[in-house]
Amino acid sequence: MTKMKILITVAALLLANPAFALEPIPGSITYGGQPRTNLKKAPIGSPVVHRFESGGIEYEERYIIQPDRSLKLVSRSRGTMH
Repeated sequence: MTKMKILITVAALLLANPAFALEPIPGSITYGGQPRTNLKKAPIGSPVVHRFESGGIEYEERYIIQPDRSLKLVSRSRGTMH
């Protein structure tokens, strides 16, 4: 197995396993539950980027729109907002 295939397999397992799922933090779109409004026009699988500050730290989160129109948090990074 090539290194790339191993990396893709590990990434898929991490994203699929709820034990490794990211938890929302204050400021996350899904902190306290899914938003009341659904993204009805965005295609399923579309990415949504959310930038915010929490506890004096700037974050960027990426979500994916799920078939039931909910948002799945798939990544979070710390850094400078532009």
